Amino acid sequence: MASSFQESQDVSSLLLSAKSAKNHTFHTLAQLLPGRNEVSVASLLLSSHPPPTRDEIQILSNELELPQHLLQDYFTSAPDRGKTAIDMPPKEPLMYRLYEVLLNYGRAYKAVMNELFGDGIMSAIAFSTKVEKEVVKDEKTGEETTWAVITMRGKWLPYSKF
Repeated sequence: MASSFQESQDVSSLLLSAKSAKNHTFHTLAQLLPGRNEVSVASLLLSSHPPPTRDEIQILSNELELPQHLLQDYFTSAPDRGKTAIDMPPKEPLMYRLYEVLLNYGRAYKAVMNELFGDGIMSAIAFSTKVEKEVVKDEKTGEETTWAVITMRGKWLPYSKF
């Protein structure tokens, strides 16, 4: 069983290597796992998403040619949420930009959400997210610009009065 952080990281690295070796993308694996999108699959392989079903483990075992017992042990251990040991602020450029978005817009998101929904929080448990690529062509120059679109959808949890 992937009982330690290091063992978990080793299996996660093995999964990512097998994905690459088999020319899979997170999207192609998501197509094989009904109800999951590419962000869900990436999170799953990194051990921070709720575990897969037995059928999903079998599919991943077959597709990635990894022993089913290894995946069963890895995925039945506790998910590795928040244990990824990233520096704060993050040093990796893309992760830093996401952190920067929260630094710059976090208070504004909170103000707007509180105005729309009342006092509360957005759940990261009853939650879904997706990443999309949007290409916009400038009508005057014909130049195309690529945009990253990140959607987060979380259940609104109002604070209770007591």
